Amino acid sequence: MMQRLRDEAFMRAAIALARRGLGRTWPNPSVAALVVDESVEPPVVRARGCTAPGGRPHAEANAVTAAGEAARGATLYVTLEPCARRSQRVFGPSCTEVILESGIARVVIGAADPSPFASGEGTEALRKAGIAVVTGLCEAEAREVTRGHCLRVSGHRPFVTLKLAQTADGFAGTADRKPIMITGEEARAYVHRLRSIHDALITGIGTVLTDDPRLDVRLPGMAGMSPMRVVLDTQGRLPAHARIITQAASAPVLVLSAQERKQFHGVSDRAASQANPSGGQGEQAVEILRIPKTEDGHLDLAAALGALAAQGITRVMVEAGPTLSNAFAKAGFIDRLELLTGAHATGQGLPAIGPDLAGWIAKAQLVDERMLGPDRLEIRKGQG
Repeated sequence: MMQRLRDEAFMRAAIALARRGLGRTWPNPSVAALVVDESVEPPVVRARGCTAPGGRPHAEANAVTAAGEAARGATLYVTLEPCARRSQRVFGPSCTEVILESGIARVVIGAADPSPFASGEGTEALRKAGIAVVTGLCEAEAREVTRGHCLRVSGHRPFVTLKLAQTADGFAGTADRKPIMITGEEARAYVHRLRSIHDALITGIGTVLTDDPRLDVRLPGMAGMSPMRVVLDTQGRLPAHARIITQAASAPVLVLSAQERKQFHGVSDRAASQANPSGGQGEQAVEILRIPKTEDGHLDLAAALGALAAQGITRVMVEAGPTLSNAFAKAGFIDRLELLTGAHATGQGLPAIGPDLAGWIAKAQLVDERMLGPDRLEIRKGQG
């Protein structure tokens, strides 16, 4: 019993560490590993490792390297099953091989990895080598951190969070679709932090044309944590003067459209000059991908999410108007809802929650509810 409690304590510490990397490790999941010396009482953490920004090196390799000789005979706590193979070994030895060479005596794993480079193979190799392996510890918490990675592997799409704000009487804007101030400083700071833990933000062309948002992270010390911005623009209406384009140097922009690049008058040239006035690689700041339309003339959201997954995106947050938000609910592509309700009523306006989203909310599980200053936050997760 004492060993189990210790294992859970160290695993929860590793999971907390893994959460800190969310939004910065794609196309790989954010994983954390602890090297713990259990030969002393109480046990001591000798080294920590996280997935590096950009996805490599992996957490296990970083932890074992930091531990050095202290890894020999120690226990490794890792939030996700170690990889067993690498594609053509381009990136060096797998995490399983690193563990085997380190002298680690025991491995405790949080969640299983459905990736073809893991999927039980690493666990089996460790056990065959005589290493004691414990699996499924704090699995639910560990899986929450890696759920985007798992969805990308098994569902060919990223994990989708919908962020929505409404007035106290349920409106998202004026009746003529003009933006209104809904939440206060505490709620806005919370949204910026939410942005920082996602790989990409999705918005619609209607929001860009109406609000001209920046969709970046503007908290002190976190300017470099702005995620990729993704604009769904079926007809190619994105203007070159939009702030999301003129500030493309701060975070890349991906436009998903049914139109060819030539339809976007001056967007690529403007983005290139803003991102890199002297030329060179500024053009890469804005990328345009063609996405098929559905029979009703809108972008195919399944194809859009599939395109993002193909680019390595594991976690996205949708910050859009009621129409696109409802479309994501109708298509069945909402995994988590962050709903902010302001303190003031307007009496009239554009309803924030459409019928399909209302149906999703009715079936979703409420996992958290709290106040952010004068505003109320509700967090719900979908079934499955």
